[in-house]
This record gives sequence, structure tokens and C-alpha cells, in this order.
Amino acid sequence: MFGYTEAQIAWFGMTFGLGAFMLYMLFIILQLARESKAGRFGTFVLLLGLGLGMVGFAAKGVIKFFLS
Repeated sequence: MFGYTEAQIAWFGMTFGLGAFMLYMLFIILQLARESKAGRFGTFVLLLGLGLGMVGFAAKGVIKFFLS
């Protein structure tokens, strides 16, 4: 498709597409904290609880990079 292989499209989607999706999820979490008037501690708890999966996913990629 447009001169790109399937592997190149998959690599682009997994790096930039997933990164953009994670930033959008962060925006949603911060918007949720603002609309619920959570305060500093409440925002921290929301980011910790809902953002921990994103941090784990990013850490997995970093660990794989350093081990290979």
C-alpha cells in the first residue's frame, strides 16, 4: 500500500499510533480528574491507578530494547 510493506505499516502503528493513543488516554484521565474536582491527591491517585498500565507497557518496551 503506497509503497510500504505490511511490516513497515505495523511498526509505524505500534510506535507512533500506540504512543498517540497513550497520550490521548492521559488526556482523558486528566480531564476526568478536572471534571470531578479531584484535587491534587485525587489527580495523583487517578494517574497512579489508571496510568500504571501505560507505564508498564512503556517499561516493557524499554526493557526489551536494553536486553536485545
